Amino acid sequence: MFIGLSAFPLTPVTASGVDEKGFSHILSRLTEARVDSMGILGSTGSYAYLTREQRKRVATLAKQHAGNIPMMVCVGAVSTDAILHLADDAQAAGANALLLPAVSYQTLREDEVFSLFETVTRHVSVPVCIYDNPGTTHFTFTDELHGRLSSLEGVRSVKIPGVPDSPAAATERVAALRQQLRPGVTIGISGDAYAGIGLNAGCEVWYSVCGGLFPETAKQITDAAAAQDHERVNELTARLEPLWALFRKHGGSIRVIAAAAGVLGLTDTNCLPRPLQPLSAGDITDIAYLISTLELK
Repeated sequence: MFIGLSAFPLTPVTASGVDEKGFSHILSRLTEARVDSMGILGSTGSYAYLTREQRKRVATLAKQHAGNIPMMVCVGAVSTDAILHLADDAQAAGANALLLPAVSYQTLREDEVFSLFETVTRHVSVPVCIYDNPGTTHFTFTDELHGRLSSLEGVRSVKIPGVPDSPAAATERVAALRQQLRPGVTIGISGDAYAGIGLNAGCEVWYSVCGGLFPETAKQITDAAAAQDHERVNELTARLEPLWALFRKHGGSIRVIAAAAGVLGLTDTNCLPRPLQPLSAGDITDIAYLISTLELK
């Protein structure tokens, strides 16, 4: 399942809790587009803001919609005990894989992160993807640590946060990481602005926020990558630069994606867990214009 387009949907949260109807509308877009896999409760899925019961319910709803599309569920938490409980819940809900970040309050050491992954992979019966996201976890994986972790039988993919802007440097970066990994462990690009350059550099999967709301648009890019049509990949991702610019302007993708889901009528535009705040009416108008002009779908 760790190839192609892995779409990471928004979990809409309103004053009354998780908007299950809105979440179902969003998931329907992914199933209709036949994405290669779903990444449930990622960062845009607001895992860090939800209770254990809410996360279990979201995973269960997602599995009901996913059908035969593989589903990966994030089990990130500060304590190992909490992670193991979340892993049990995700597997009970039907997860085909788990996404594990190195979340911490106290700064983690490399041996502590290795021990965490060793404990989790021994505990679960589904494969694990390493979630390398230093922007939120404040832990930076080295290539050597990725290599050690890939020696664990359960580790099957690495979700990296980006690559250098230069195609040659990006290819070198991906190749250097791949040299450290056990054969068969895939490398997935995230940080949507890096999608094209990462896929052209040899990443097998795009862990995509864009794909979580606009799966047909994102799938065009991964299909082109699968055909090794590098020029087409560059063309399609460059076309989405205005969307990446909005992500940068608003401090990441989640506020933009939440507003876009509201514009599409899938949920309320005010659908972020507090203390996150929705964008202004003017910003939402800009997003609506962008969706229309870029024909995002």
